[in-house]
Amino acid sequence: MIYIVLNGGAILAATLAGLIVGTLFQAIIDRRLIRARGWTVSLALAFLAEAWLCAILAGALILAPPKGSVWTMTIGSAVVIWLGFVVPSLAASYRMRGLAARAMLVDGGYWLVVMLAQAVVLRLIGLVPPPV
Repeated sequence: MIYIVLNGGAILAATLAGLIVGTLFQAIIDRRLIRARGWTVSLALAFLAEAWLCAILAGALILAPPKGSVWTMTIGSAVVIWLGFVVPSLAASYRMRGLAARAMLVDGGYWLVVMLAQAVVLRLIGLVPPPV
C-alpha cells in the first residue's frame, strides 16, 4: 500500500475533483441536498469514502496492463470497479432495505460520475508505481 503514500497528492486532488463533480451531480438531481440538515457530515463521509475508492482506483491504474490505449484503460478501470463493487453493493443494500430503484440509479450515477472524474484526474496528474 506504499503506492498510496507515493501518490498522496494525486489521490487527494482526484478525491476533491470527485467530491466537487459528485456534489454538483447530486445537487442537479436533488436540490434539497444543500438545504438538508447535516449535509456537512454527509460531505465529510463522502470525502472519506471517495478517498478510499480513489486509492483503490489509483492502484488499479498503476497495475492496469498496457494492452489498450491509456484512456481506454483509465476509463475502463473506473467502470470495472464501479460495475464490480459499487453497483452490486448498492443493488443488494437498496433491495434489502426496500428502497426505490430510482434511488439506486441516482446513487449509482453519482458514484460513476465520481469515479470517472477521479480516473481522469489521476491519469492527468500521473501516478508513481511502487518500487520493485
